[in-house]
Amino acid sequence: MAARSAGATPAAVIAVTALAPVSWGTTYAVTSEFLPPDRPLLTALLRALPAGLLLLAATRVLPRGLWWAKAAVLGALNIGAFFPLLFVAAYRLPGGMAAVVGSAGPLFVVGLFLPLLGRRPAVRTLLTGLAAACGVSLVVLKGAGALDPVGVLAALASTAAMAAGTVLTERWGRPAGVGPLALTGWQLTAGGLLIAPLALLVEGAPPALDAPAVGGYLYLALANTAVAYWLWFRGIGRLTATQAGFLGPLSPLTAAVVGWAALGQALTPVQTAGMALAFGATTAGQLGGGRGPFTGRNRRRPGDHAPTPPEMPTHRGPVSVK
Repeated sequence: MAARSAGATPAAVIAVTALAPVSWGTTYAVTSEFLPPDRPLLTALLRALPAGLLLLAATRVLPRGLWWAKAAVLGALNIGAFFPLLFVAAYRLPGGMAAVVGSAGPLFVVGLFLPLLGRRPAVRTLLTGLAAACGVSLVVLKGAGALDPVGVLAALASTAAMAAGTVLTERWGRPAGVGPLALTGWQLTAGGLLIAPLALLVEGAPPALDAPAVGGYLYLALANTAVAYWLWFRGIGRLTATQAGFLGPLSPLTAAVVGWAALGQALTPVQTAGMALAFGATTAGQLGGGRGPFTGRNRRRPGDHAPTPPEMPTHRGPVSVK
């Protein structure tokens, strides 16, 4: 892969890669309108495992040696823990609080890189990340009602799991000759296999599914996960870590727009201002894409594996619904 230069990333690459977090932003509407209620583990399982098996069949590449253990650890953090915890938080928290915690994911990563790998965060990236999180907060928070403690802890744990997976991914990279699509398939499969027994023990046998639920699960597994993650990992090979990281706020922003356009949810002037702030931070992240999210010796090299994306699959969504 040819080395990228500052400011040389085509806008088309950014636009196509952005389709991934935009797709993840539709998860709220699909889950709330088509899927059975109170089944976060089943939803996480049916989203991860079919997509992982599909990618394994497509790539026909399996881990070797220590990568069996590494793929299991990454799958447990990025998928097996992240998906269920985030769905639990989304089911229990009002007003999309899970989205707010998720939007602060890059800041969690900074906190882990500093003590573990000795990398200094760039001040501009920290400020831009805070602006994005603030903008998302204005969009999704309603400010009414008490927050469920279990939901808050689940949201924090899901973000911490993703941050830890990101740190380990940066530390381990990818095995030689293995592309991002195969590595994604390993993680989705490992995470799905971890979720399966937990879903059966906690939630019992799956309920009878009607046609809309089947269609919703197919959408989550295929378009929302397999295709979206393929677009993501295909694109981030040509993006800096900063550019990739700051595409994340597009997910909760998309959820808000879909809620307004398709579900009749109103957007207040404060929420509109928050969308503008978050989108401005996302744009600033693309314009500052010549460097990664940290200064000094951690600038991404060609072939480095970029951080796993922050995501916001919400059930109750950025705007509360009855």
